[in-house]
Amino acid sequence: MFSMTGYGRGEYKCGGIELTVEIKTVNNRYLDASVKCPRVFSSQEEAVRAVVRKGLTRGHADIFIGFSDKREREKNLCLDEGAAKAYVSAAKRVRTLFPEITDDITVGAVMRFPEVLKSEDAAAADDELLSALFSALRTACDNLNAMRAAEGEKLKTDMLSRMDTIERLVAAIETRAPAVAANYREKLTSKMKKILEGVEVDEGRLLTEAALFADKCNIDEELTRLHSHILQFREICTQTLVGRKLDFLVQEFNRECNTICSKSNDLEVTRLGLEMKNEIEKIREQVQNVE
Repeated sequence: MFSMTGYGRGEYKCGGIELTVEIKTVNNRYLDASVKCPRVFSSQEEAVRAVVRKGLTRGHADIFIGFSDKREREKNLCLDEGAAKAYVSAAKRVRTLFPEITDDITVGAVMRFPEVLKSEDAAAADDELLSALFSALRTACDNLNAMRAAEGEKLKTDMLSRMDTIERLVAAIETRAPAVAANYREKLTSKMKKILEGVEVDEGRLLTEAALFADKCNIDEELTRLHSHILQFREICTQTLVGRKLDFLVQEFNRECNTICSKSNDLEVTRLGLEMKNEIEKIREQVQNVE
């Protein structure tokens, strides 16, 4: 079982290259990944997402890439002729409009204008830099999944503990349920005798009323399904990718519990049912974190 929330960091330091990759994941119904990186890695964004997606099925991932390249390499400069011509043309136009201004446009001045000269090695990453990137990325993914697995174990322990509580509450309701109809019959008999003041009560009619009430408030089917859901929950928790399954199962728990509370007509059963709903809600909140 994996949590959808986690953090992983990977580093690469060798030959003048210092590169870090950080991945943060949070809950999300679907799989989504966002990459924030220097321009040199812009062409690799989709490849980075593909690597991260291999280890995730749900959740939102933010991927942060930072690097420093201190390698001693010959740098090649690229002239943007279009930018240079635009600057010179603009300078000539300014000189025409303002002839009184001293013209200091020189080749050196044009070369210093933004975007006229570009370093070719800044346009794209070379093979060594790409190798460093994906090495750090794989390490970050491994660390992320290790943290998500550890967090997932904590979630599983908490949810199974609450499932034990739910099982005890179901057992308590099962113990209480048979007495509900009997208590109703006693109350009905006492009430009828008080109203009729000594007139003989029709036992047949009382039995019929008690039987109708017992049928109306019978929760045997709901309790049976709850036992089945508990077994399924524990079985699913032994698997790896379980978020969607548990989410559906928790809805079924809620449905059965709501039915029990509406049919019970007994304060104690209702109290136990509400306590069970509280535990189910806590499990539901935890399930939202499970991949």
